[in-house]
Amino acid sequence: MQNFSEKQIKSCIENSVQAITLLFEKIDLIKNAGEMISHALKSGNKILTAGNGGSAAEALHLSEELIGRYKYDRKSLAALSLSADCTALTCIANDYGFESIYSRQIEGLGQEGDVFIAFSTSGNSENIIKAVKAAKDANMKVISLLGKDGGQLNGMGDCDIVVPAKNTENVQEAHQVILHILLEIVEAGL
Repeated sequence: MQNFSEKQIKSCIENSVQAITLLFEKIDLIKNAGEMISHALKSGNKILTAGNGGSAAEALHLSEELIGRYKYDRKSLAALSLSADCTALTCIANDYGFESIYSRQIEGLGQEGDVFIAFSTSGNSENIIKAVKAAKDANMKVISLLGKDGGQLNGMGDCDIVVPAKNTENVQEAHQVILHILLEIVEAGL
């Protein structure tokens, strides 16, 4: 077994810092996304989130912080991660196919004025693409947190934040910084 060198560890840290530093170019988009979320919640609408794998974890993280709390005790905010219900996911995947696991939930739960937040490091996940289309059909706002070049999803949402890092893990690290900033914006607006 080969040891992981200090140089390799330093490289991992540098890649993470570089991806997060790219967010300085996205400040206006992040602010816009935070205001979209705040407006929807203040208007009595809800936030729906989704992603696959590590991006599903990010989607869960954002929704649980909204419905629970981030930094401050406040009223619970209407948020739901579509990645969370394993019975819905497996039922829909079995009956309609994996590509429909999120769009089918949006058809049942999404309403005009709600916001769908899509997490995708590639921007090419078929189930997220279908979900964005379903959200747009329901007159929902769409925020996409994407990676690399944004893939097919780039340009489909109302606010697409693309982290142009090459490594998936670094995109996800930057997405976590973004979601924490979004929470800061929402709580500051309350």
